[in-house]
Amino acid sequence: MLQLPPRLSKHQRVAIASIGVALAVMGIKYVAFVITGSVALFSDAMESIVNVLTAIAALIAIRVGAQPPDRQHPFGHHKAEYFSAVLEGALIIVAALLIFHEAYGALREPRPLTDPGLGLFVNGIATAINAGWAWVLINRGEAWKSPALNGDGWHLLSDVITSVGVLLGLILATLTGWAILDPLLAGLVAINILRIGYRLAAESMSSLLDEAASPKIQEQIREEIRNNADGALQAHDIRTRIAGPTTFIEFHLVVPGGMTVEDAHEICDRLEIAIEKRIEGAEVVIHVEPEHKIKSKGGVNL
Repeated sequence: MLQLPPRLSKHQRVAIASIGVALAVMGIKYVAFVITGSVALFSDAMESIVNVLTAIAALIAIRVGAQPPDRQHPFGHHKAEYFSAVLEGALIIVAALLIFHEAYGALREPRPLTDPGLGLFVNGIATAINAGWAWVLINRGEAWKSPALNGDGWHLLSDVITSVGVLLGLILATLTGWAILDPLLAGLVAINILRIGYRLAAESMSSLLDEAASPKIQEQIREEIRNNADGALQAHDIRTRIAGPTTFIEFHLVVPGGMTVEDAHEICDRLEIAIEKRIEGAEVVIHVEPEHKIKSKGGVNL
């Protein structure tokens, strides 16, 4: 049974702040809708409900992902964050469909706007808050290797794009008197949101399927093996997988047949320290083999 850690990590504090920001922005956008009666602003406010739900999902995923390995989960719970990111991608798509629905209704029956100037100002405040917080989440998510925070940030960015499109639609509708511009532009923005949601869900699904580390990280691993495996003959079958902030690395290390276990263990220790120092969050497993296991292709010869 999982036990939640008693102290909040920096990831969790940011996730909790996201819930507060999402609630505040949702309230501001709803006020803008009430002022104007704009279907686009209503759709924008509806998407903010999804922001609240995904912020809560991100917090739960980070809390679960922070659990240390246990008997049932010996490799830890890092992948919990990817489930959150997949959910966020799906909810972004749902938000786009909601906008399509509202835009279609407004196309059939265009609605006049009331007090658009004040509504634009109020919605602009919410958009500015979202833009600033999206930047914080994406920046921290990448720096801390947190898929949940990064996914939440991209979700908010899609909300910012939506809001900018809505504001443009309202400005054009107000200047020209063509109320139909409001739902038309909202529909175009929804198409872009669909693209963002698909990309986020696809990337997260790839990580759930044990996606390998980037070519750059794999080359760094080979460099550390070449520089720190003196006494060994070859490293081969280098495999990696990413799970949240952790990079799991394993490979076979071929040593001379007459080498003692103690000497082979010393080389492995040296390699593990070097690789984990070079690659933040790395966990290294090395299988020692005798020299007749050398492979003619694909290995790092030493």
